[in-house]
Amino acid sequence: MNKGMVFGGRAACFLPIILVLCLTRNSNILPVAEAIWLTIPSSGTKCVSEEIQSNVVVLGDYYVIDENNPDHIPTISARVTSPFGNNLHHNENATHGQFAFTTSESGNYLACFWKDGSHQKDSELTLGVDWKTGIAAKDWESVAKKEKIEGVELVLRRLQGIVETIRGNLIYLRDREADMREVSEATNARVAWFSIMSLGVCIAVSVLQIWYLKRYFVKKKLI
Repeated sequence: MNKGMVFGGRAACFLPIILVLCLTRNSNILPVAEAIWLTIPSSGTKCVSEEIQSNVVVLGDYYVIDENNPDHIPTISARVTSPFGNNLHHNENATHGQFAFTTSESGNYLACFWKDGSHQKDSELTLGVDWKTGIAAKDWESVAKKEKIEGVELVLRRLQGIVETIRGNLIYLRDREADMREVSEATNARVAWFSIMSLGVCIAVSVLQIWYLKRYFVKKKLI
């Protein structure tokens, strides 16, 4: 057998692994959870929301940073609600908190934060929110220890999870697009029928007006 063919076959086998390792060097390929910095006003509420599908794990961690008075950090209240308004997390008089839940319906999940009324509302404060969903919320260290995988196999498992997440998002967007198309078609049909009915009413009113005027002129012997 030709040695070049054997070497080429081995290179072809290792090419996907090399490609995966090169891709994972780019931090944009893998989902990395980054903290969201919010400025809580002296009075009022600051909210952050995200559209999430059903059956998705959500982890959240928030903490208060007061740059003006680091020794005495004021407390805040937090509330996380589902798209239907169900209360998923509520915390008061806290400088740090966490929440975790699995979504039961698709839609916008809202997390709101505000300063407690027991503290002076004379200054703003900074709030860090670490919001993780789906594949980013999975504890890969525990998975690696439980299944005894590491290195390239662990990276491939993470990439598989990312691909499944992207596929699920595409299916969700396709279903949403189908629902919106059905609503649009139903709305167009209703508008068409309404236009036809409006045109029919206008024609009927015009005929009645002509008939009434003709009868009036005949009665008055004007024609």
